[in-house]
Amino acid sequence: MMRILVLLAMLFPLTVVSQGYPNKPVRVVIPFAPGGASDFVGRILQPRLTELLGQQVIIENKAGASGNIGVAEAARSAPDGYTLFLGNVGTIAINPSLFPKAGLNPMKDFIAITQVVDVPGVLVVHPTLQATTVKDIVAIAKAHPGKLNYASPGSGSQNRLETEIFRKVAGNLDMVHVPYKGGAGPAVAGLVGGETHLMFVTASSALPHVKSGRLRAIALTSSKRVDAYPGTPTMTEVGYPQMTSGSWQGVFVPAGTSKQIVDRLYAAVTETMRHPDVRQRLGNGGVDVVTSAPGAFGDYVAKETARWAQAVKEAGATAE
Repeated sequence: MMRILVLLAMLFPLTVVSQGYPNKPVRVVIPFAPGGASDFVGRILQPRLTELLGQQVIIENKAGASGNIGVAEAARSAPDGYTLFLGNVGTIAINPSLFPKAGLNPMKDFIAITQVVDVPGVLVVHPTLQATTVKDIVAIAKAHPGKLNYASPGSGSQNRLETEIFRKVAGNLDMVHVPYKGGAGPAVAGLVGGETHLMFVTASSALPHVKSGRLRAIALTSSKRVDAYPGTPTMTEVGYPQMTSGSWQGVFVPAGTSKQIVDRLYAAVTETMRHPDVRQRLGNGGVDVVTSAPGAFGDYVAKETARWAQAVKEAGATAE
């Protein structure tokens, strides 16, 4: 009961709490092109968030530089609550270690409002590759050094880093990296078109192509199996526990945003994530809904940043 009262208090007297906020459209910067997991999540949240805020929520895709263009755009925006950033593990926790000269520090540049989802990852291959298991991929790579290539949404992406870790733990496999610009959408399109052989990608981005037979799912990077991928094992099950990871996403605002606005947005976003239609649509895409309070999410982001910094170091990954 107390939780409900607190939520109502945060949602009801909007003009008093936030001095009329919002009184104009609110934009959500997504640092990737349409077609990827971030765009998928953002557009599902958009209608309900528009309803709760009472103002149009506009999605703006700012792709490029492994998400850093979108990060910079959002971080340098006025801290007035009219620019939100849908950040993920790559842009927030991984990029600082891979692009130290970019001049971006998400831990200082943003206030973390709440996590919204955790998106399982999946290793997929083009159907022409004669591989149905991770063991098959390793065998092909070892038998034909330098012949297999793998796609990623960019040199600094989580997808690329996951493949680098896989290459190392599978016996220093010799495979060629083919980076794409603009997020998972273009990289997946390249794989579907036969330009590359395999990639690690978010389950939501690959799911339509797996269902249609244009891609083959090999193994999930999640800690447990995913209903949307029946019969697909996890990387841990097939002997690679080092490959357990998820592509979390969360809502951020520029540093300096007032606590009143942060509280208002936290209430609206978490209420959005409780909506049955939102949860169903995300679930159908293989996405898990996860929310957390601003302080707890900020602590989680700090731990994830440290974790991936260590992973980057151990994998010897660098931005190309």
